[in-house]
Amino acid sequence: MTSRETGDTAWVLEPILQVPHVVAAVLLTRDGLVTGYTDALSQPSAERVAAITSTVQGAARTAAAAFADADRAEIRQVVIESDHGYVLIVPTDHGTCVAAYGDAEVRLDLLAHRVHSQVARLAEKAMVAAPRGADGAPV
Repeated sequence: MTSRETGDTAWVLEPILQVPHVVAAVLLTRDGLVTGYTDALSQPSAERVAAITSTVQGAARTAAAAFADADRAEIRQVVIESDHGYVLIVPTDHGTCVAAYGDAEVRLDLLAHRVHSQVARLAEKAMVAAPRGADGAPV
């Protein structure tokens, strides 16, 4: 399996696919736009996953805030377990998100470790990226 990308995202998704029984992964913006996805998904499927993932994150933030009786909450991860396997959603601090799907045989601890590691790498890369002006040009 390899990554399909709309930018340079293969370095984020490829290591996630190395976890045994991981089927697919998507890199998306917080508002649900796909920035990269793996070959197990078609583009329409990746776009659907991204839109649903964005909605799930919003619902999870709202639920966490409501339970905490707070105005807002930031989500560290969302795990969905089904009879087909696991979906793991991990947002980053800079407005993107990694969502990965493993079948029923995946070790959730290994999947979570790998996804969180890649999210940390994304944060490091975002911090060292050159600042840009409003027109997108380096400052």
